[in-house]
Formats: sequence, structure tokens, C-alpha cells
Amino acid sequence: MNQPVNRNPVPASKAEPKERRGRRVPIECRLFLFGANDFEAEARVLDLSAGGCRAESSSPVEVGMELKLSLFLTDHPWPIRIDGAIVRWVSGDTFGVEFFSIRPAVQDRIRKFVRDHPAGKL
Repeated sequence: MNQPVNRNPVPASKAEPKERRGRRVPIECRLFLFGANDFEAEARVLDLSAGGCRAESSSPVEVGMELKLSLFLTDHPWPIRIDGAIVRWVSGDTFGVEFFSIRPAVQDRIRKFVRDHPAGKL
């Protein structure tokens, strides 16, 4: 009943940002990344939408990298888990990820956060 929403990730064809869809709000919060071969890193989210985020990290990530994420939104002390995300572009220490597997309750929480977050304020 509360299964993740799976969208098969389409391989990224370019290492640069695509045109944005939907509302994207500036935010600063922590993000933990977990990947293959025991990859773990910490990042700082710069902006967030219902379908992904832009973040920066001193740990290198690569286009096409599939990750699990723990996102610490500013409205709650506990992180939310994104079961599947893919790195779509990288520019220096900044990168964009698209969420492709996310539980409906988590997706609803992110949508509500983005909808209610005042644009232009961190």
C-alpha cells in the first residue's frame, strides 16, 4: 500500500542542467548520499522541487550515479528517505539529482514543503 513510486531512470545524456519543470524553491539543508560500493557522502541542498534537487558536496559524484538519499528538511528534525535518485548533471562541486523511486507519503511531504515554502527565502 505504501510502496515506492518507481520511475525507471532514463540515462542522462548531458552533463548540464535541463529545463526545469514545476516549482523549485531555494533552501539550505543537509543531504546524505548512499550509493554502490559503500559510497557515502554529505551534501548541502541549494534548491528543491517535488522531483529533485540541486546540491553541492566536496565528495565527487558522477552523471548517471544512482543513489539513496536522506533529506533533512528544515521543518522537521528527522530525515526523509528517497529510495532512488539519479545524478543528472555535475558542474564542479554542484550537481542535480532526480528522484525516481519515492514513497507516496514522502512525495506528498516534499510537494507540501515546496508548495508552502516562501520563494526567495532560505
